[in-house]
Amino acid sequence: MKQYMLSVHHDSQADFDGANLEPGDMERMFAQVSAFNTAAMDAGIWVFGGGLTAPDTATTVRPSDGDVLITDGPFAETKEFLGGFWVIKAEDLDDALAWGKRAALACEGAVEVRPFQDEPEG
Repeated sequence: MKQYMLSVHHDSQADFDGANLEPGDMERMFAQVSAFNTAAMDAGIWVFGGGLTAPDTATTVRPSDGDVLITDGPFAETKEFLGGFWVIKAEDLDDALAWGKRAALACEGAVEVRPFQDEPEG
């Protein structure tokens, strides 16, 4: 089975922290994501998953003239950002997309489905 990453993307900080949500929406989404997690584990496809903290908590480490430069904040200044992810095992892209659809409905947000690169033979 191939591994896929289902990544959850947020359009803004307000979406991430729930400022644009009605009362009870966040609790509903947490329950839906918990049910998705349980279904993925029960199906034997779960590898790993987790939510991320807000982008302003990031520290970026990048090469610079043979050394590294460490800066506070996200790598890119962008409105959209990665809010969390799952790594699953799937038979093929269609199977991964089916789980991606379930993930998008559970978290009520955009989910990108991407395969991991194949391991080099040898």
